Amino acid sequence: MPVVDPDAAYQTVITTFEVNPGTCADLIDKLSTAYADFIRRQPGFVSAAIHVNDAQTRIANYSQWVKREDFLAMLRSDEMRAHTREFTKLCRSFEPVLYDVVEVSRSP
Repeated sequence: MPVVDPDAAYQTVITTFEVNPGTCADLIDKLSTAYADFIRRQPGFVSAAIHVNDAQTRIANYSQWVKREDFLAMLRSDEMRAHTREFTKLCRSFEPVLYDVVEVSRSP
């Protein structure tokens, strides 16, 4: 489970996918398979979570990496490129964006 902590200094990647309700579950299956078979085994991978909105038109994938370079190396690998081609068949668009955590609020 991702731990959101500005002191952790992880590279956060949030990827949003625009999908049709009819392909949402299929894309979640492909993402889950990619994590189970490949992504989670890559150097620098920390954790990830997949989120879907109630209309099943958007998927948000939140992942954490030790370093930006770890994520980029995974993204550029031949195996990930093959997964990405499968993702593009099931969504209208997707965009990975790299973020740094700057603030976290917790319940008292």
